[in-house]
Amino acid sequence: MLPIADSFEHAHRGCEILYGRGRITDLGGWLGDRDLDDALVVCGSNTGANDALMDPIRAGLGDRFAGVFDETTPDKRVETASDLLDARAEAGADVLVAVGGGASLDVARQATLLAADGRDLGDLRADAESGADALGELAPGSEPALPVVVVPTTFAGADLSAGGSLEVFAAAESPTEQPITVSGSGAWPIADIADPALFETTPGSVLAGSAMNGFNKGVETPYARDASPVSDAAAVHGLRLLSDALPHVAGDRPDSEAATDRAVVGALLVQLDRKISVIHAFGHGFARRYDVQQGAVHAVVAPHALAYLFDEVDASRRALAAGLGVPTDGRDDDAVAEDVVEAVAAVRDALDVPSRLRDLPATDESDLPAIAEFVAEDPPMARAPAGLDATAEEILGVLRAAW
Repeated sequence: MLPIADSFEHAHRGCEILYGRGRITDLGGWLGDRDLDDALVVCGSNTGANDALMDPIRAGLGDRFAGVFDETTPDKRVETASDLLDARAEAGADVLVAVGGGASLDVARQATLLAADGRDLGDLRADAESGADALGELAPGSEPALPVVVVPTTFAGADLSAGGSLEVFAAAESPTEQPITVSGSGAWPIADIADPALFETTPGSVLAGSAMNGFNKGVETPYARDASPVSDAAAVHGLRLLSDALPHVAGDRPDSEAATDRAVVGALLVQLDRKISVIHAFGHGFARRYDVQQGAVHAVVAPHALAYLFDEVDASRRALAAGLGVPTDGRDDDAVAEDVVEAVAAVRDALDVPSRLRDLPATDESDLPAIAEFVAEDPPMARAPAGLDATAEEILGVLRAAW
């Protein structure tokens, strides 16, 4: 068992990470020290109905609790962000506290840029109809309109980022048959409350579904073409913790609080200088087309994508081996690569997640060529390992192997 500190604080890109069991009880005082008086909690309906989670959050905020907006959904619609801003104005809140997984955290952060953008929903839709280039970014060069605190409760690894995108047109409304989205940069949270006790209120199926999404941030970072010794160090140690802990926390070997503590720290580490790349591009190819959790796609695809990478390039296989506990001394590169793929598959197989693309809801094998074309052009592919020229035909081969 890998030991970790009971609690710690760390500043990252202006975000204060506050880790430890019971840290949620400090939230009201922390906000008060920064002259923030009224906090609107942002979450989905299931999270909002989970009293085991929401009660300590309300108690931690104390008299700074200004209400709950529990309308976020996985598709992260721009209308939801607009409704959130209306609710914020009605509550008179001066800070958002986003609770849960990636959808709630992303909607809250992007809403702060939507407020600073100046365009209303009609303007955004008109721009989207003219094409993604006309839509541009939200509030380019602007600061967020109000601060956001994130309280993650899944392992998706969405807390230490500027936030994802908002859907302006769903795939069914879009001439490209892919959603048209808008996002802005710079919407970093001011604090990340990483309290393992809150993760333990999340249903096991939700934790399992999020686990491979976060885990694969650690897998992808060492082989990204812009990786550095700093990003490698955080990713490799994060993988050590996650590969050890996730099967006990979100998988088939339930264990102790200590395993949850290690998993939460691992999820933090793999985000610190993450470099999302090939596996995330595969995830986007499916999540943009179907109503499917991106973590489930990652679970299926990760071993196949790694096997493809290792056939083509080195892909930092020995750094990954170090994080996954794969022995390397006196072994050739091909043997190390094979065991790395097996180690990733073993973590996946310990979780209650699919292992074949055909088992994902609503997927259609006839869509695979179009998905391969999307993956080949998806922006994260620009971070693919140096020397890799992934064609749509090669990507289609990976998809067929995963089918």
